[in-house]
Amino acid sequence: MAKAQGNFSDLLVRDKILSPDQLEEARSMQEQSGAKLQDVLVKLGYCSIDQAMKAFAEFNKLDYIDLTDKTVPGSVVELVPESIARENIIFPVEMDGPALKIAMSDPTNYETITKLQFILNKDILASVAAREQIIDAINRHYGQTETESVDSMLAEFTDTAIDFTDTENTGSNDNSADANGSDAPIIRLVNLIIQEGINTRASDIHIEPFAERIRVRYRIDGVLVERDNPPRRLLAPLLSRLKIMANMDIAEKRRCQDGRIKLTLGGKHFDMRVSMLPTCHGQSCVMRILDRSNINVSIKDLGFSETDYARFNNIIKRPNGIFLVTGPTGSGKTTTLYSALNEMNRPDKKIITAEDPVEYYLPGINQVEVKHKIGLDFARIIRAMLRQAPNIILVGEIRDPETAEIAVQASLTGHLVFSTLHTNDAPSAITRLVDIGVQPFLVASSVIAIMAQRLVRIVCQKCKAPYEPPEKEIRAAAITPEQLKTANFMMGRGCPHCNNKGYRGRRGIFEMMRMNGPLREMTFKREPTQAIRRVALAGGMTNLLSDGIMKALKGLTTLEEVLSSCHHDPSHDAAPPESPQKDAKEPAKATK
Repeated sequence: MAKAQGNFSDLLVRDKILSPDQLEEARSMQEQSGAKLQDVLVKLGYCSIDQAMKAFAEFNKLDYIDLTDKTVPGSVVELVPESIARENIIFPVEMDGPALKIAMSDPTNYETITKLQFILNKDILASVAAREQIIDAINRHYGQTETESVDSMLAEFTDTAIDFTDTENTGSNDNSADANGSDAPIIRLVNLIIQEGINTRASDIHIEPFAERIRVRYRIDGVLVERDNPPRRLLAPLLSRLKIMANMDIAEKRRCQDGRIKLTLGGKHFDMRVSMLPTCHGQSCVMRILDRSNINVSIKDLGFSETDYARFNNIIKRPNGIFLVTGPTGSGKTTTLYSALNEMNRPDKKIITAEDPVEYYLPGINQVEVKHKIGLDFARIIRAMLRQAPNIILVGEIRDPETAEIAVQASLTGHLVFSTLHTNDAPSAITRLVDIGVQPFLVASSVIAIMAQRLVRIVCQKCKAPYEPPEKEIRAAAITPEQLKTANFMMGRGCPHCNNKGYRGRRGIFEMMRMNGPLREMTFKREPTQAIRRVALAGGMTNLLSDGIMKALKGLTTLEEVLSSCHHDPSHDAAPPESPQKDAKEPAKATK
């Protein structure tokens, strides 16, 4: 098996997808991490998962199957129970005579094939497919079958049937997230809620108590979706189980608590940040799902335009100064900064971070978590880390004068400092730093660039189709006739791949303001934000709205999504109404 994984890469070199130097680097990283070579190649960005799996299949003389749009008859799907498919990450494709053809990410695992032959009592023909495609196919095809779901679990509960003693006895922080790992109904319910959230690509799970019910919502692509409503009487055992998993105090119900859950699903590792908040009707729980694969996002995949990508690369290679990323909670600031740290994480660089809390654990980087209970705050951590002689410092957030002052001093003494700030756009960050208490001359001399960002939903690639936006959206976006001539507007019609939403995944839109002479002088003179914005735009800065509109013109997202995420000039909305003929056509074209 090791030989197959070690030699399929020769085909990638043969096809000039990889260079010999890239292959050598990937093999070196594979030896250090113990990961599969194809995973390492994809993580480094040297090839796509499809290219790696096709070469893997060709080397092993097996078929490669693209499961993205493949629909398998229910009669074939029923041959493999869902629990078997999920446990082994396999998917039935078709019957080939008396043999069942299945898709696997590693068909050289003969032990699994032998086990399947015994369990299913059939000959097995293995083929190759990408792991993510297999999991997605399982979710699509088994989603409507008669398997255990949150809804079916809720039907098991009666007023007297809750056995909470098992919950107490089985509590630990070693969570495999196996939905069938325990017979205790409340444990299965909690595991299924978490599993459904991960399977639907939710970024967080909200469990909210009300007078008569419990509301469970998943945030998918930035939008909250209500899924299940467990009865009110399940609140206490539900929260107690989550507290056990997150190592919280079960008896504490009056104060806020924070915890962390580590679990593994489908071979992937997840961290969940858990927050308990006392409300009028009981404790509200929010679990933020942190997929460790997100920290491996390449800078190229963040969504930068060519100009901003070049600027970003130049900024993060500077020897000193402060680089700020601004935006509201959930706008992807952490992912952007982690991508930059991964880019610079080399043996010749020492990187230290101060975070509250540490969201992802990065190999090779010294990470420190803020602990207010013992006085370990941002300012104290930064003072101590400067004695560790770092090259690069990441401060989770600048929120008080002391932290801001020390970060500025660090940048002026030869350190590159990354941090975040909560402002609406890039020029506002200058005013915000001065408001916090940093002297304008220090801001002018230390800040090298500020980047604001938002996340917009991306049109589903499986069901996208051309459409014509309503005239009011075109006016609101101030799109010129020249831009309309070359526009390629796309909208998702809705399909199983995107849960009939028309969107799947999110991409960043950015506003990169690089400090120059005129901007530093304006900062020193305490010029207002509007004046700074005008000069920055005149100097080549692309604002959030313009960057979003460019992505909408290319068909990556829709104007409606961009306008809902960015500020636009309301005066554009007051243009004269369109002609009746055009009005009559628009609704049909803009309908999903």
